[in-house]
Amino acid sequence: MPLPENIVPALAQALSKRGYDALTPVQEAVLAPGLQATDLIVSAQTGSGKTVAFGLTLAAALLDGQDKLGRAPAPLALVIAPTRELALQVKRELEWLYEPAGGRVVSCVGGMDARDERRALESGAHIVVGTPGRLVDHIRRGALVMGDLKAVVLDEADEMLNLGFREELEHILDASPVERRTLMFSATMPKTMEALARKYQRDAQRVNTVNKESQHIDIEYRAVVAARHEVENAVFNLLRYHDATNALVFCATRAAVTRLTSRLTNRGYNVVALSGELSQAERTHALQALRDHRAQVCVATDVAARGIDLPDLELVIHADLPKNVEGLVHRSGRTGRAGRKGVSVLIVPHPARRQAERLLRDAKIEARWGEPPSPEDVKKRDDKRLLADPLLKEPAVEAEENIVKALIERNTPEQIAAAFVRLYRKGKAAPEEIAPPPPEAASRQDRPERKNRDDFADGVWVSLSVGRSQAAEPRWLIPMICRIADLTKRDLGAIRIHDHETHVEFSPQGAARFFSAIGPTGMVEKNIVATRIDGAPSAPQRDRAPRAERAPRPDRAPREPEERRPQIRQEGFAEDRPPRTTGWSPLREDAPAPEGKPENRAERRAKAFNRPAPAPKERMVPKERGSREYAPRADGPRPKAPFKPRTKAGGKPAAGKSFASKRPPMDGKPDRKKGK
Repeated sequence: MPLPENIVPALAQALSKRGYDALTPVQEAVLAPGLQATDLIVSAQTGSGKTVAFGLTLAAALLDGQDKLGRAPAPLALVIAPTRELALQVKRELEWLYEPAGGRVVSCVGGMDARDERRALESGAHIVVGTPGRLVDHIRRGALVMGDLKAVVLDEADEMLNLGFREELEHILDASPVERRTLMFSATMPKTMEALARKYQRDAQRVNTVNKESQHIDIEYRAVVAARHEVENAVFNLLRYHDATNALVFCATRAAVTRLTSRLTNRGYNVVALSGELSQAERTHALQALRDHRAQVCVATDVAARGIDLPDLELVIHADLPKNVEGLVHRSGRTGRAGRKGVSVLIVPHPARRQAERLLRDAKIEARWGEPPSPEDVKKRDDKRLLADPLLKEPAVEAEENIVKALIERNTPEQIAAAFVRLYRKGKAAPEEIAPPPPEAASRQDRPERKNRDDFADGVWVSLSVGRSQAAEPRWLIPMICRIADLTKRDLGAIRIHDHETHVEFSPQGAARFFSAIGPTGMVEKNIVATRIDGAPSAPQRDRAPRAERAPRPDRAPREPEERRPQIRQEGFAEDRPPRTTGWSPLREDAPAPEGKPENRAERRAKAFNRPAPAPKERMVPKERGSREYAPRADGPRPKAPFKPRTKAGGKPAAGKSFASKRPPMDGKPDRKKGK
């Protein structure tokens, strides 16, 4: 099928050179008549060729009828991406697409040298691809000139809003010309994106090429249930079972990435890590090693879930479940791209099965459930690959005939075949033994009776290096132990907390699973080590101070009850008392007036101790113009001169004298300070 005629000739040449003989649905949709100069909101599934799509639709405005692009004093198009990896991936795609047209593409992403980016912008660029934060920084510094922009593209706009880049996006769009063309590419259409589109787009047309039924047609989904402590072994057995050329393993945290990378490296895999703590140079090196097949496995966080194009990626493993449906779709979308087939495997811990089922149901994905591959499954798959090896069907070349004849003469066919099998398996690590997942949880009616102490007759005691001084409590010790080894409370018996250690009783099966989960190091968590104890330990006892002895109380005679005195009421008291009122009542007019003036506090105090009342103090008058410093004192004459305040450091013995040297100047010149 030939390429459409409305493609710019220079870009059609690049597509033919790249091997394109037909366009994808989203690429055909954006080139439809009537959409070449309008604002667009495009929804397309991951791996559908969105980068080439907006590269094709921008060509008419950038070239403006010319065959090649001349030197641009300022950028003509701006592409904004949420992550560094996606921005660099878009740059690589646009470089080969615009190479015949003489287009120059520059990237501005965090983690790279900003001075090199400024020099590249000063040299001239037709298209700038960057992340929001770095683009805003270049705009504020004046390195990125926005006056000549003809189009702005927001790739993965929903993800940028989810990551909190709304202010940066508004700053960039406000700085761009009003007459620009705005294109938004997104897998979903949240309300925040709708608000952004209403504010910065004009009569935008909606293009939707997402087919819910066929967006996962090239990806085979599988879900395996494993105990939480067997997740890493399940990852290793899955890698051995599929034996993929390239594999991508997703973890939830950087610490999980580091741990899994170390374990896979120890098992003989060439592994690279990809997480947010790495510099941009380290990320680029890791991805390039995966593309060049120098690395076989990439262990990454969700930073690699978007914008990474690995053409030969065959397997995606979710060591930790994604947080939402978008994460599941974008993680799995790294494989099965451009018509190729891929496999996406979810490792589901037993307690999280309902969460995984809900994720798959919301994403409208049908997965095949099962268990992780066992060593027998891996061995059978190896034998199947060995029998189907294409080398067995190729005839011997002339250079190999002599050694082939020598092997046949000296060895039997069985010996040669056995040697071939051993050589084939020599470079492959042995698979791991994986314990079966725990049985399904029973309903409330079918629950067994409460555990009996007889179940722990052969119990195993374990000492944990945390005690009462480290705030050890059963309410966090029990969940920690159950989470590490996928145990239940029925597997634990007595818990005895001492000052510096804690003794926990396990059932025999629970103890075996617990020590299998923590490994030979015995490290449960940071600063907590588990050790097996022989026999039951003693119960914890707190050291208490001896109670002081009290002297015996003397015998006392019982106290006789006191007689209550009868209350004597004065005659006529009730009749003379005024009636009680609910509110405030004024003073009675017939009340006797107080004698003399009211007493103040000093007079009352002096009267109580039979002392004479103190003389009233003379009031201080405010200082007026021409008046004296203070009012006259009654107990002495006024000082001759006012008090001279001292400095904070006090007076100095040599105040007023210079510390300059007394010797005459050596050169005979007069002293400038004294004017001599």
